[in-house]
Amino acid sequence: MKGFLTLFYKELLRFYKVSFQTIFAPVVTALLYLLVFASTFRGRPDILPGVPYVAFLVPGLMMMSMIQNAFANSSSSLIQSKIAGNLIFILLSPLSALEFFLAFVGASVIRALCVAVGVYVAAVFFVVLPVRHPLFLILFGVLGSAALGALGVIAGVWAERFDQLAGFQNFVVVPLSFLSGVFYSLRNLPPFWQMVSRLNPLLYMIDGFRYGFFGTSDVSPGFSLGIVAAFCALVSLLAMGLVGRGYRLRN
Repeated sequence: MKGFLTLFYKELLRFYKVSFQTIFAPVVTALLYLLVFASTFRGRPDILPGVPYVAFLVPGLMMMSMIQNAFANSSSSLIQSKIAGNLIFILLSPLSALEFFLAFVGASVIRALCVAVGVYVAAVFFVVLPVRHPLFLILFGVLGSAALGALGVIAGVWAERFDQLAGFQNFVVVPLSFLSGVFYSLRNLPPFWQMVSRLNPLLYMIDGFRYGFFGTSDVSPGFSLGIVAAFCALVSLLAMGLVGRGYRLRN
């Protein structure tokens, strides 16, 4: 337990020491998206009944920021440790694969939640955001961040160079997060693209998170929660399996 807490504390310090880059910068990026899209689509019909487009955007931007930063936290920490050569000191410690995994993913969740709070606090100066189902906000926020943190562990274990990790993020995580209903509603898409979008697990994270604010969604929140929980469990088991085998870690 002490080893887990030490590694967890080390991972928290890693992003806290550069919080201007890891927390403040993503908040500013989300606000820029909000200002650009809100000004562009001002006056358009509401996507959700009674919900202005500016308000509709905020939950999606919050979850997108959480997804991308949770992934970046665990993956960048692992690849930096591998390239710097100090990962060996963690592997030599009496840490189980579960403790190793939980420390990296736990820190990713904390960073993601800090970014989400920052986006929310900044956004309330521009729009009124009701919170109708806070439990769903917490569940989707934590499970979504944990899932992407676990995916970051997989990417960090797999990658041997920074360009490989960048390719994973740019060609997998970023497209999936942008095409998950952040800027639009699923019901506005043609039937074929609705079917394709339903294959994206990140869609259910954002749709369920948005339900926590407005009490309305494109997909049943219970079904979305089941999909997100199953996806989180799948990537977590895969990540722990890779860590337990020492795949590309003990070379």
